[in-house]
Amino acid sequence: MVERTLISDHRGGLSRLFCAEELAAAGWDKPVMQINHAHTKSSGAIRGMHFQHAPHAEMKLVSCVRGRIWDVAVDLRAGSATFMQWFAQELSASNRLAMLIPQGVAHGFQALEGDCEILYLHSSCYQPDAEDGINPFDPALAINWPVEMTDISEKDHSRAFVDQSFTGITP
Repeated sequence: MVERTLISDHRGGLSRLFCAEELAAAGWDKPVMQINHAHTKSSGAIRGMHFQHAPHAEMKLVSCVRGRIWDVAVDLRAGSATFMQWFAQELSASNRLAMLIPQGVAHGFQALEGDCEILYLHSSCYQPDAEDGINPFDPALAINWPVEMTDISEKDHSRAFVDQSFTGITP
């Protein structure tokens, strides 16, 4: 997790979304290649769980700049001590937390209220041929989605469950 420090006065406030030195200390060791802005209309909507295969594997820094989301990361890295485990954190405009998603880790989120806006910094540009994902409702993962799902893309909902022979990916 990366916590953005708020500097405020009577006019309002400022917090850094990106500082190369601070992120290097957290493990970000690549240039920012792409920045995405996503808007999710309805509470309960789920997006994910997405990742890209090598050589286009990407790190992400995810910040919620409006509303609240339940941000989820699932470790898919072959040989990792936390392989197939998930971690989640509420990100919001008010708590100023950002989730650093390493290469080889699938990412998704659930909107905890309507009209959420999320900024993603990516270490690699989107490559359609490298895109992949896992089903956010896979019983092998048992992700604890905090509110009832209200919306999900057909692509995310129809992703296959992880096969028992799956040994991970090389980021």
